Amino acid sequence: MRYRAPRYLSARFLEGHLMVHVLTAAPAAEPISLAEAKAHLRIDTDDEDTLISSLIVAARMLVERSLGLALITQSWSHFLDAVPQRGCVALPLGPVQAVSAVNLHGGEGGMSTVDAGSYDIDVLSDPARVVLTALVPSAGLRPFNGFEVSFVAGFGDAAADVPQPIRQALLLLVAHWFERREPVELGPGPQGVPAIAAGLLQPYRRVRL
Repeated sequence: MRYRAPRYLSARFLEGHLMVHVLTAAPAAEPISLAEAKAHLRIDTDDEDTLISSLIVAARMLVERSLGLALITQSWSHFLDAVPQRGCVALPLGPVQAVSAVNLHGGEGGMSTVDAGSYDIDVLSDPARVVLTALVPSAGLRPFNGFEVSFVAGFGDAAADVPQPIRQALLLLVAHWFERREPVELGPGPQGVPAIAAGLLQPYRRVRL
């Protein structure tokens, strides 16, 4: 059976190999609630609830992608085409709470889990790293996405765990989009982020891999 890759958030090249990551468990809550957003917008009716809720999700996803952060606890899988030659894997999102597993995907469709004693986890560095401390076999892996690190990232399970400047920036971004409702042209530059919100987010911007 031909292997079909999942839908990835992004893809980059490292050591000549493609690396991708995919969301496996979405956050159970948003960093700001519908009630908080409506209070910020001074709206006391329910007519715009669907729109405001969608803007909250869109703002969170934009901020996460722009900063390389996971705000509320969520699970991801980070794939590389091969076992890293340098024995170190930098994880693409932070803050990392835990590494759930390191898996090897075989060319015939099977999967094996690397013993936890074969690697160390450095969550103090930014980005967090998985460092292989023992030889991990590379023979027999499928030709792409054969090496997987499953990890959990986010500031915490609740909105209150997210730093207040980020939450305030999200409110400003929701208000900006709600009041203008203008089409945004997609491209490499900032996507309709007000300057004051960008300033609140600047201290949390991570060095991209």
